[in-house]
Amino acid sequence: MAAPPANAPALGARLLSSLRAPGSSTQTLLDSVGRGIEKESLRVTSGDGTLSHQAHPPELGSALTHPNITTDFSEAQLELITDVHRSPEAVIAQLRDVHRFVYQNLADEILWTASMPCMLGNDEDIPVGQYGSSNIATAKTVYRLGLGNRYGRLMQTISGIHYNFSLPDEFWGAYAQHLERPNDQALRNEAYFGLIRNFQRYSWLLIYLFGASPAVCKSFAKHQAHNLEPFDEGSLYLPYSTSLRMGRLGYQSDAQSRLHISYNSIDEYDASIRPALSEPFPAYERVGVKVGGEYRQLNAALLQIENEFYGTIRPKRRIQSGERPLNALRARGVEYVEVRCIDLNPFLPLGIDEAQIRFLDLFLLYCLLTDSPPDNEAESARLAGNQLTTVERGRQPGVLLDAPEGAVQLSSWGQAIISACEPLIALLDGENGTRYAQAWRTQQAKLGDSEQTPSARVLKAMSDDQIAFFRFAMNQSVAHAEYFAQHRLSAQELAQEQAVAAESLERQARIEAEDEAPFDEFLESYLALP
Repeated sequence: MAAPPANAPALGARLLSSLRAPGSSTQTLLDSVGRGIEKESLRVTSGDGTLSHQAHPPELGSALTHPNITTDFSEAQLELITDVHRSPEAVIAQLRDVHRFVYQNLADEILWTASMPCMLGNDEDIPVGQYGSSNIATAKTVYRLGLGNRYGRLMQTISGIHYNFSLPDEFWGAYAQHLERPNDQALRNEAYFGLIRNFQRYSWLLIYLFGASPAVCKSFAKHQAHNLEPFDEGSLYLPYSTSLRMGRLGYQSDAQSRLHISYNSIDEYDASIRPALSEPFPAYERVGVKVGGEYRQLNAALLQIENEFYGTIRPKRRIQSGERPLNALRARGVEYVEVRCIDLNPFLPLGIDEAQIRFLDLFLLYCLLTDSPPDNEAESARLAGNQLTTVERGRQPGVLLDAPEGAVQLSSWGQAIISACEPLIALLDGENGTRYAQAWRTQQAKLGDSEQTPSARVLKAMSDDQIAFFRFAMNQSVAHAEYFAQHRLSAQELAQEQAVAAESLERQARIEAEDEAPFDEFLESYLALP
């Protein structure tokens, strides 16, 4: 017997009132929320959809230094990055412009529109990202070699969207006053870590709402144990799955599963992750670090660097050249959070749209502004179970999750969380706006009708058209390429983007010319933890 629906913590009226701009009925202190997007996509051949083996196009600039265009794991895996923007419209506009520039410089290639890849060939055939001859470039490549040696290269080609979120200075002043606390970095650290803990408690909701990888190509799982069912001769799936990317076939690691990272404070975060960064791990010791004069990985620790930990959200701080993320956090505190559980939506040319961004804003603000008890290892295990249930059976009628008070239906708990977000709509929409309200209603409707979710729509399209997952994703990729072919940059816009690309190549050359220390010495210094 299921327990009554879980109640989501409510937002206090006094707190909400304190977030309105002084003397204004329409402006709030949330109008300048910072948001940015990092979007990964594989380059594939336009003819047959196979993974590109061509080097990163030089017309796109340097993958090491370009501010908006780089690569992720593979040389063929583009990562498109926006600046920080104060409106959803602006961040989407820049992401669209970056896509337009990329497409105007791809020869016989298109971007794969789905999170789960196809047509990869053998593991060793997947090219690892190359960034030049400098020490920092070599470190980036060696790190990727290490990922391939540890987990296999196939897994690393899975793509997604990272959403970066930060609160403006005006907010922190009012928030500190509300709490009767000093407006300092300690307060911001505490609040962001509270956001992270709540996000982990409720992130299954985002996987349900936005998961778009319910099926995979058989070739992707050919060397892995799995519980998937045949959809057709070329595809595997689970009938009620949402995001296989976030499950057993995705960014999961048996070695990391025993690792409990605490987000109760920077000190606890540091103390819980530091041993994994510094203590040798037997399985990776056997891989070897430098064998026959060639590096196989950066080190033999459980995590080569902090970014190897596959969390759904990360505390972040912009780093200086050659600086480790953990050292930056320790020195200057949390600056923003990075959400990492968002699939590419194959029905959208950019993989995401303004409405989704608006709901993410609501959800993240709710996570930040509600009470967030300390985490512990037992809770982390329960949350991992909820994530897997949502990944594999999230759309199953009556499916139950493990709430603190007992078993509860996903749909009921999800409705409680979404309802608790509603008071934020007025703050974000203002007096006459409706866009946050509409985004909220769209997501609310999905909990009453799972057929509206992207994962259900993917399976319906495959079923209606009687096509395999590869053909579905290829059709969508071709359609999006045609969309961008019809929305090219103007001559002036193209020239501006070309100038940025040229400057990035010049900057890479300067970095390479300035290197003096041997790589071994550079690596020892880079990996050092105070």
